[in-house]
Amino acid sequence: MTPFIRLHPNDDVLIARTQLVGGTSVENVTARGLVPPGHKIATRAIAAGEPVRRYNQIIGFASRPIAAGEHVHTHNLVMGDFERDYAFGADVKPEPAKREATFMGIRRADGRVATRNYIGVLSSVNCSATAARAIADHFSRQTNPEALEAYPHVDGVVALTHGTGCGMASEGLGIDILERTLAGYATHANFAAVIVVGLGCEANQINAWLAHSSLREGETLQVFNIQDTGGTRKTVEKGIALVRGMLPAANRVRREPCSAAHITIGLQCGGSDGYSGISANPALGAAVDLLVAHGGTAILSETPEIYGAEHLLTRRAVRREVGEKLIERIRWWEHYTRVNDGEMNNNPSPGNKAGGLTTILEKSLGAVAKGGTTNLQAVYEYAQRVDAYGFVYMDTPGYDPVSATGQVAGGANMICFTTGRGSAYGCAPSPSLKLATNTALWQRQEEDMDINCGEIIDGAASIQEMGERIFRLVLATASGERSKSEQHGYGQNEFVPWQVGAVM
Repeated sequence: MTPFIRLHPNDDVLIARTQLVGGTSVENVTARGLVPPGHKIATRAIAAGEPVRRYNQIIGFASRPIAAGEHVHTHNLVMGDFERDYAFGADVKPEPAKREATFMGIRRADGRVATRNYIGVLSSVNCSATAARAIADHFSRQTNPEALEAYPHVDGVVALTHGTGCGMASEGLGIDILERTLAGYATHANFAAVIVVGLGCEANQINAWLAHSSLREGETLQVFNIQDTGGTRKTVEKGIALVRGMLPAANRVRREPCSAAHITIGLQCGGSDGYSGISANPALGAAVDLLVAHGGTAILSETPEIYGAEHLLTRRAVRREVGEKLIERIRWWEHYTRVNDGEMNNNPSPGNKAGGLTTILEKSLGAVAKGGTTNLQAVYEYAQRVDAYGFVYMDTPGYDPVSATGQVAGGANMICFTTGRGSAYGCAPSPSLKLATNTALWQRQEEDMDINCGEIIDGAASIQEMGERIFRLVLATASGERSKSEQHGYGQNEFVPWQVGAVM
């Protein structure tokens, strides 16, 4: 293997496979000084103000002259404005030939298919979070194994609580997002049944939420308030009794062969590095192409982290209005960050930069690779129910727990999460698979990672081969095989609805 990776013949930079010392040469380029792994080295002399390309796309502009062989990073590469060619629908291609694969899923009475079988305890407001957690804790297999001993087909009882629900307007975008999110979880296929615990006087009134969400109480959805029940102790006792009443029906489910078309994956990347757009992200994209060919759905999100690469998605939009909706969300974000005295280039994070990413343009170009190569079928707002099949987009923040919460609310029954720095993340009720971008991370944090995409960097596997392995792991996990994050008990603390607007 060469010490550098060239991604496109027209690129102005190469990527270091390992740490390089001054004097290392390849392709007529000699490194000038130390270059960390995953970082960039200039292939030619670049004048100040010139655009710099990676993936044959602009990732920034030289802030000063850069010599051939010089390390290219934050000290000499900055953001800049340039025109994007949105070319709506220009790259739309014929739908892939349909393929068939199955997994062992859980078929609900209404025809939806689940990958897990939980009972959920949701809080309407932060004030009821402690009571909700106490109810779920009673059924913990770690501290009270007898509670679920008679119910082996129930994956657990989980409390999903949050820090909002009051101190906000009772109308408007903020409450709309919260109501949508809670409704998505309350009706999620991976929950056999759900109870919702409120305080009673909060802005997010449960009865209003039920009405706005077209929900009503029944055997699988029960709601009540602490103030009506008579305090914390009585609320916890009532919640425990309700869950006990739900367990026998939840335990009657059995897994059966189901089409892979029932799998909806939320695509995430966190703790990205210079290898993310070379290994794990395109490998996940190859798995997405396979899933779409099998009739399934994949949701790309994190709008601040596709910024500068959105033109690659609009070209794949099946209709002009789909591409235009994506651009409308980009413009919303530009306004949103501006009025909050921020900017879209507050990304990458310090960890991303340490891993070799310099600008949001570079990060975004690697991030969109998670979406594969198939047509963009639809664009959704945060936590909206995803009703299209194939590759779709949901507008979310880049913060992973918030983004994944919206995807799961939209119906994702699986999360695939790429990481180069070693993110610690899990999700309930949808299992999350973590994909390492490099072998060093895999070796250091194997107990947290489900698959090592660093084999691509090492030359031991191709992107397509790794994509096939990811797809097979998705099927196995959807069939009940526990992910690393599930084994560690992640999931309940990662429920973070997007909080928009003033806290009053």
